[in-house]
Amino acid sequence: MKLLHILFLVFALPVFAQDIRSIQLFNPKTNDETPVIDFDSQLVLRFDDLSNGSEIYRYTIKHFDRNWQDDGLFFTEFAKGSMSGMIDRFEYSFNTYQKYTHYELTFPNEKLRPVISGNFELIVYKDSADKPLFTRKFCVVENNATVGVAVSRTSVPGNPAVNQRIEVQAISNGNVLSENVSSVSLNVIQNNNWGNGRYSLKPSSSLGNRLLFQQLDLAFEGNNEFYYFNNKVLDQAYDMIASTGNSQEGNQTFLHPVWAYPLNYQYQPDVDGAFYFRRSDAGIERDANKEGDYSWVYFYLESDPFDKDIYVLGCFNQFQPSEESKMRYDADRKMYEAKIYLKQGFYNYILATDDGSGVLNYGEINGSFWQTENLYQAFLYYQPFGRNYDGLAGYGEYRQQNLK
Repeated sequence: MKLLHILFLVFALPVFAQDIRSIQLFNPKTNDETPVIDFDSQLVLRFDDLSNGSEIYRYTIKHFDRNWQDDGLFFTEFAKGSMSGMIDRFEYSFNTYQKYTHYELTFPNEKLRPVISGNFELIVYKDSADKPLFTRKFCVVENNATVGVAVSRTSVPGNPAVNQRIEVQAISNGNVLSENVSSVSLNVIQNNNWGNGRYSLKPSSSLGNRLLFQQLDLAFEGNNEFYYFNNKVLDQAYDMIASTGNSQEGNQTFLHPVWAYPLNYQYQPDVDGAFYFRRSDAGIERDANKEGDYSWVYFYLESDPFDKDIYVLGCFNQFQPSEESKMRYDADRKMYEAKIYLKQGFYNYILATDDGSGVLNYGEINGSFWQTENLYQAFLYYQPFGRNYDGLAGYGEYRQQNLK
């Protein structure tokens, strides 16, 4: 009888699963979502655990080749220090409806530090790195080359008003690149979205210590400016918010519907898909790390139904489609709807379609225009003789102003 009582207590204990939200990995020097640093800089990782416990999470790193494939390096070949570290800086939420524990890590640090350049993944886990809670890409750059990025309008047959051509010039310090031209390649991505890039591009020409990438097909659809909303005040309809509310589920934020297929480009400043946590009470800015609350945010698209999946994407979910970010059609209201649980703040988002091929189209619903302002990021890789890994010789970006 006593044994049965003990077993009942064991199985009756609540089981708290990790619900990790609001993950940010950013460079505090630039305060943006671009996780690229040199050997003298650090990144900041922040996230919330909605199970509201006090777990001690661990982290490690892994090196990848220029195409983000496993390069087989041992830990001691790309890092020094312990193979894993603890994320033991945390604080509990304060004055919030949603209780959570906020974690923070400044990395690299004296306990774990990369010693080579290139592509890395930060792995956060509880029990085993083979079962990560989440991962985030970051890059370490050598600054052995200055990488300049230029953007211009270009046209393609049948679609003359949507494309932006990218040209890149890399100037090496000394003969670092000219002695290893055959090993050099370039990756270019748009708006911190690794899923929207051009990869493994070879120089189109070279002159001394200067490499040019001027391929005609190095082009992207301009897409459109990101939609946005600001719910730093949860009990008031703020920027692009139609109404707010509260239920047993928690806070509610209802956005204004957006419309599909705009005919003309309309300039609207954005932050290239980024997001920032904010909370304001009666005009007083709070510490959003531990005082930012959560809300169910309702996204709406007024449109007739069509035979493609639609997703709400941005840097806040790494432009990764999921069941949560998928929009559902309401035939009675003649609109699509998605409901996502987000920490309050300022968000950019875009609506992308998937026809079943797994390739996302970011301009089909939002429109695509050559005038759109975008962030373009260029990563220059090389592998000098005697090395067994792809190093990142240089990094450059272009935060585009409105093209003329």
